[in-house]
Amino acid sequence: MSTLVQGLISGVSIGCIYALVALGFVLIYKATEIVNFAQGELMMVGGFFAFTFVNLWHMPFYVGVPLAFIATALFGAALNHFVLRRLIGSPTFSIVLATVGLATLLRSLASMVPGWGTETHTIDNPVAGKVLHVAGVAIAYEHLSVIIVTIMLVAAIYLFFTFTRLGIAMQATSQSQLAAGYVGIPVRSMFSIVWALSAGVAAVAGVLLAPIAFVHVNVGYIGLKAFPAAVLGGFGSIPGAVLGGVLIGIVEELSGLYLPDGVKAVAAYVVLLLVLMIRPQGLLGVSLKARV
Repeated sequence: MSTLVQGLISGVSIGCIYALVALGFVLIYKATEIVNFAQGELMMVGGFFAFTFVNLWHMPFYVGVPLAFIATALFGAALNHFVLRRLIGSPTFSIVLATVGLATLLRSLASMVPGWGTETHTIDNPVAGKVLHVAGVAIAYEHLSVIIVTIMLVAAIYLFFTFTRLGIAMQATSQSQLAAGYVGIPVRSMFSIVWALSAGVAAVAGVLLAPIAFVHVNVGYIGLKAFPAAVLGGFGSIPGAVLGGVLIGIVEELSGLYLPDGVKAVAAYVVLLLVLMIRPQGLLGVSLKARV
């Protein structure tokens, strides 16, 4: 039983990382109708920014991490302004391929930055190595911190979109860019803010992932697991992204514990296929039907 509980906690923890990256997919897609396949690389950049501030520049952890959030958010807004905005009006497929190329470019550039390179790094954090013992179950503080921070961040995003004028304007933009422009909402500015928010969330995921998978140039490939999480929950649904990420994390962890070797690598995709065969719009997605 203790092994099962520890597996569930570990699965929820890594699932929260998937959820945060999937959340970035959903935020950008809802606002701009672009699937950003460089979302995992934004998480990598955020992790490297935190590593730079905390380890290389010796800033306190609770100072370096917020700075990494801000730096990555500004980096995401700059990507939208200087790269993606230039592609407005291009075919969707071309824009998607541009994000794939952007992901490759970011990995290559990160490997050339002094102090980053291709080595594996870790971020000094105040909970490293600490374990909480509850009823015979050993729970790593790193896993608890991932779960708690994810809950707080998702709650903050919900409050932002529900009770602030900027959040409501961003919702209006995601529902109809044309109508939002007619009522005076600066649509292009909303796009930049969405990219900044999405990149900032990815930075938090990169920091939370660092004690588990460390920081290196290929950590962005975790986006290949986060994308199925977004689809599983219902692409375009923010609660669905969180639910999908947590479910995939649990399935992966339990399949690694109880099923033969190799199953863990494909478990997420098997679950995704099974769910989509029953509910094509995803768990919390909305099915749109038109009468003709």
